[in-house]
Amino acid sequence: MAINLQKGQRENINAPKFTVGLGWDINNTSTGTAFDLDASLFLLGDDKKLVSDNHFIFYNNLESPDQAVIHTGDNLTGEGSGDDEQIKIDLTKIDAAVKEITVVVTIHDADSRKQNFGQVRNSFIRIFNTDTNEEILKYELDEDFSIETAVEFGRIYNRNGEWKFEAVGAGQREGLEKFVSLYQK
Repeated sequence: MAINLQKGQRENINAPKFTVGLGWDINNTSTGTAFDLDASLFLLGDDKKLVSDNHFIFYNNLESPDQAVIHTGDNLTGEGSGDDEQIKIDLTKIDAAVKEITVVVTIHDADSRKQNFGQVRNSFIRIFNTDTNEEILKYELDEDFSIETAVEFGRIYNRNGEWKFEAVGAGQREGLEKFVSLYQK
């Protein structure tokens, strides 16, 4: 049975292969322009910086160099129930230099479309065992990010040889560029 996390909680993943599923719905109050939310992952080393530029996984770079992290593709509408985007992670293949994977969701062209996470509801991140489809954990963002255009949903990190997930739920207004500037060397 899956563990439902609260902001700040940490939990062991205990699965060498798992999938990160991200989902969201758009409020009925529309800006007249379609929403395009994007999941991005930053594969970081001990220094909390990208191991390399190719360790930034997003809609224009779907695989890590070691093929341990594979983004299944960009969902342009977010319509339907369940996961809107998924990322498959195989810890048996991951580069030993990777110590943390930060999971971020941003709104594409948020400023020009006058969109923010206050217009998004039912946001969640879940991790499930890729082989058995058993859900391991889930974190539902229940905060109102009324001006934020990017949210760090969580981070997966290696502590003493064990991979854990931390529910972060931290929003910011500067979009994907802010996260890229934080994590680039």
